[in-house]
Amino acid sequence: MKPGPWASGGTNEPVATDDDLISPRYLHGTKADLQPGDLIVPGYRSNFGKRKEAAYVYLTATLDAATWGAELALGEGPGRIYVVEPTGPIEDDPNLTDKKFPGNPTRSYRSRDPLRVTGEIVDWQGHAPEQLQAMRDHLERLERLGVEAI
Repeated sequence: MKPGPWASGGTNEPVATDDDLISPRYLHGTKADLQPGDLIVPGYRSNFGKRKEAAYVYLTATLDAATWGAELALGEGPGRIYVVEPTGPIEDDPNLTDKKFPGNPTRSYRSRDPLRVTGEIVDWQGHAPEQLQAMRDHLERLERLGVEAI
């Protein structure tokens, strides 16, 4: 997957790749139509599992993880990937780091504080249809087994 340009902010600066040693750019994948300055806040129903009210907002420093978020989000319209900045502390997402990927190689995080949208990635490529369907099938299997996914 290649990084794309920002939709706003007037730069064509690429998203940091996994092996960059610079400060990470944080991303959030969703289907919501947002604008720079908008806040993504906890308290909405989750896109995953039992769809409980989310106590956290989620962000990542990898384009791949944000792509999954955009592709798997519930709702109408196309998936969107936003560049975000946390307004408060962030922590490793324990749903991924503790249970699936020790050490946080997915660079996935969560926060109880809002995320401020600063831009949008407009030139991103989704996963292959077969890969996306395999992930949906996997999440459906987990749900049938009673496993709370993400």
